[in-house]
Amino acid sequence: MSENGAAAQSGSHRLNPFARREDFSGQSILLYKITTLVSYIILLVTAFYYTFNAPHDGKYAHRTIWGNNLATPFAQNHIITSIYWIVLFILQLFYAYSLYSNNTVYVNAAANIGAHYIASNLLLFGFIHLWVRSHFWLALLLIVINFFNLTFAYFRHSTTPRPIHIGTVSGPLAWNFVALYWVGAVAVGSHHLAARIVANIFIWGFLAYGLFFLAAFKDYTIGFALSVGVPGLVGRDPFKRGEIVSEDRERAPLLADE
Repeated sequence: MSENGAAAQSGSHRLNPFARREDFSGQSILLYKITTLVSYIILLVTAFYYTFNAPHDGKYAHRTIWGNNLATPFAQNHIITSIYWIVLFILQLFYAYSLYSNNTVYVNAAANIGAHYIASNLLLFGFIHLWVRSHFWLALLLIVINFFNLTFAYFRHSTTPRPIHIGTVSGPLAWNFVALYWVGAVAVGSHHLAARIVANIFIWGFLAYGLFFLAAFKDYTIGFALSVGVPGLVGRDPFKRGEIVSEDRERAPLLADE
């Protein structure tokens, strides 16, 4: 390759915010410090506000985040999911702090996933605004885009130090995988028997997804994070306490009557 070609490739590499790099300039780190904090605050404030308040604009039904947690086979448990995200937000503070560390390993690791993390925050910010305004298909589109964004972040930076990795990559990716089912079920209106039968098949995707990361990357954090989503698949306990369940019904937990 000619010197001009190599220089052009190096220049395009530098301009690509998602490219993996071995070192970052002080200006780049400063930019990540600012944009990380801004995107973090935007998402945190938006999630907190719409947890308790519904929007007042738009012609479609507008509800709080959990007001649109409709009864589908993949409805989430609002208490467990809220606690899960509180933990992620706390862990992400460690990620933000890593950008100020004197340890270059942590600084470079945090900067390398910075673009993916900021993109995820902005996509989830948009998702929340669409979700509470009942634009379910557009909300699903952003979840799909973010799923690929976080998946690429995982594959490109699978060796990121664990404290950063959990809060910014594996934790959000696990929830995003669950959200594909959750938002998709609401978008298609899966309230009938056929959808529940499909749900009983798709639920095995949780196990397969977690096992893949355990086998390929020796990463237990994805499987552990996915287990948070299981109790909320129907938004409640599948069976009432003390209820005697038939053998057939036990094999199909998502077919519980409304």
